[in-house]
Amino acid sequence: MTDISNLHFLAVKGSDVTDELPESELERRLSLYQVFLKLYEQHTSLLDEILQLENIQPSFPEVKSGYIQAVIDGSVVYVTTNLSEGKTQSLRQPQRIWTIGRDRMSGIHVGSLHVSRRHAAIQYIEEQGFYLIDFNSSNGTFMNGERVYQPTKLEDGDRIRLGSLSFSFFINSSSRFLPTVAVELLLQLALQRGDSQVKIPVSQNPDDTASTPCQQNLLGNYEASSNRLSVDQQSEILDNFFRKQVPTNLS
Repeated sequence: MTDISNLHFLAVKGSDVTDELPESELERRLSLYQVFLKLYEQHTSLLDEILQLENIQPSFPEVKSGYIQAVIDGSVVYVTTNLSEGKTQSLRQPQRIWTIGRDRMSGIHVGSLHVSRRHAAIQYIEEQGFYLIDFNSSNGTFMNGERVYQPTKLEDGDRIRLGSLSFSFFINSSSRFLPTVAVELLLQLALQRGDSQVKIPVSQNPDDTASTPCQQNLLGNYEASSNRLSVDQQSEILDNFFRKQVPTNLS
């Protein structure tokens, strides 16, 4: 197999190499270059993986990594994807079946000519998971390099290819509330933004306690003096205050 990394497809116009090469050699290199472009257009993901194995970083900024991320949030199940026109969107479907194809009526519409009008679908089955289904497509449906002929269960991180369209599949099966940010960090963020008034967001988590009188007093003092002090002076005052009065469990 020809080593692509060692091929010199085109010589620089006007260089000595161009003058030395016969016309037949230039035509051969141009032909190889055109073959490479055609391969890249039809098998982008495969060639990217080959280039990565060769420790070569391809510089194709227009190529975006496609994905479908399935989300299970309590009783709500939906997918997020960027396959349709390269724009990220969340899609909910009452039957929990997301069809993929070139047909405009497909749940996930893709424009690739190598994808059938009704190519494949992803279906969620309660207490079982997500499945990849092929609709007898012309160019086939593949998961991790193997062709899919019957409904096949999907796992987090699977690679899917529909004709020449390749993308990753992810599953988000859990979510959690993060603890509230300490009030001194909120004040530092406000100072960095240059806000003249500090507003502490109210927590939506019922487990979080309300602000203490000490914190409320601090906010009042800050609002009263913020218009008279510089940002550096305000920051120094806050740092000194918290070193003396804020309990260690807030940090």
